[in-house]
Amino acid sequence: MAVHSNDVQRLFLQAVFSRGILSFKHAQVLWGKCIDAVKAADPTLGANFDESRQAWDKFVSEINKSLNPLDLEFRHLMDEQTGVEMYAVVNTKDDEIAQMATDYTALEISYFKAVVEQIMLASREAYSVSSLAALREVSSLKSSMTKSQAESVLASLVAKGWLLKSKRARYSLSTRALLELLPYLKSNYPEECLECTICLEIVTRGAGCNTPNCKTKMHYHCFKKHRARRAQCPSCAVDWPQDATSLKPVGEAAAKDGQEEGRRTRGKSTTASDEDEDEDEIRMDEDEAEPSQPKKSQRRGKKKTVTMDVDEDEEEGEEDGDEAPRKSKTTARRSTRNR
Repeated sequence: MAVHSNDVQRLFLQAVFSRGILSFKHAQVLWGKCIDAVKAADPTLGANFDESRQAWDKFVSEINKSLNPLDLEFRHLMDEQTGVEMYAVVNTKDDEIAQMATDYTALEISYFKAVVEQIMLASREAYSVSSLAALREVSSLKSSMTKSQAESVLASLVAKGWLLKSKRARYSLSTRALLELLPYLKSNYPEECLECTICLEIVTRGAGCNTPNCKTKMHYHCFKKHRARRAQCPSCAVDWPQDATSLKPVGEAAAKDGQEEGRRTRGKSTTASDEDEDEDEIRMDEDEAEPSQPKKSQRRGKKKTVTMDVDEDEEEGEEDGDEAPRKSKTTARRSTRNR
């Protein structure tokens, strides 16, 4: 069987697919090994390894030309924690999450999407979810999945590099997940996708400027590079500390231990603070729907609301003391029937 120079790309892609995600240095080593393997089969081939960045970028461009008809791309992204350049072959369609269908069932994918939503909608830009909250998402599926099955799925997602699990038992998106799901995340959570002020890539771990209303967000590795050149915020020009930990955290560091995490949905949340607001809204709705039956605790503070439908004679009766609430109550019922 004849050997062709294009076999270098084929061997390289096979190696990448078997690994899922790999660093720039690792990818370069594989590229060199593939060239050596092809030249060993046919020494006359003109394929030569060049470790320069220009040669690498040209090789990646050639690979992507081959992958483009398959709606695939050999894409790179900086690891948010280490700053290491990482590569993976990803799906370029809008339904990036469907690429997991070969490994997971439709129900497991739905569960993964539910967990991703809670990660993206986490309060205080924490971009993480506790184990308890992740397991609680089973109830949102309206399916027969048990919590023990959900635990197995989460363990698999961590093992295969889709999720990260911290020492605090919190789940967050891995570099592989960000690489493969980035278009999906930007399409479904445009307001939650923060952009690093320096590298312009998505940031789910890093730091933000402490100045109120300043939109600057950075990865930690981007902060170090910027701080080495300039000691001020690139947006508001306020002086910055030497250590990024003194800035407003973005990511798991923003999550508070021991605080109850309610389920969140786009446009609505059920966290502890939001539940109080929701209860106030419910009470307001009850007041509007049933003006004839105000609660005893609200009579003093909401007399104006109760007596809006009361005629002028009864408004004067309010000054008579205890008889006023009973009269307003009777008249309010009468006015409701008239409506």
